Amino acid sequence: MILPGTDPQAILDAAARIRAGELVGFPTETVYGLGADASSDAAVAGIFVAKGRPADHPLIVHVADAAQVPDYASSVPAFAQRLMQAFWPGPLTVILPRREGVAAAAAGGQNSIGLRCPNHPVALAFLKACATGVAGPSANRFGRVSPTTAQHVQQEFGDELLVLDGGPCDVGIESSIVDCTRGRPVLLRPGVLTRAELE
Repeated sequence: MILPGTDPQAILDAAARIRAGELVGFPTETVYGLGADASSDAAVAGIFVAKGRPADHPLIVHVADAAQVPDYASSVPAFAQRLMQAFWPGPLTVILPRREGVAAAAAGGQNSIGLRCPNHPVALAFLKACATGVAGPSANRFGRVSPTTAQHVQQEFGDELLVLDGGPCDVGIESSIVDCTRGRPVLLRPGVLTRAELE
């Protein structure tokens, strides 16, 4: 079912589903995400099943602001802080050392975790209401084109999934990913942010 992301009750309903361990489709400025509570390995497992995605492929965890980063990262290098200050909220994912015992399924079992604060009013309202990080890969089945409208998500997963409609995505391609676990920033996936902008 598609609900208007501008409706405060729809945001609360979507956040309640996340806290109950269910999946929710939500908009970002890049593409629509398929969200689950990042702190619940069982909920995150539902993403892998729904997408048909290998469970060792890490997921990006979306946060409402930088204040949530210490919930998932054991340390944040100074250069990572500068990147977040410059590009959050926005289409940048930073990979940081993962706190032990936190979000193992979302991290694909790795010792690092990808974090992003999206620049979309519906996404930010949703994440604030969830009060937890939301693991959210693109809301499409594995290997298919990433969705840029709520209707695309519904076509992919059917009417059972609650999808917050935030309109068409502004960017339409995935976030840039910078690995901040190697002592210096390493660009893993270019997105709308260029290498020059990041440097």
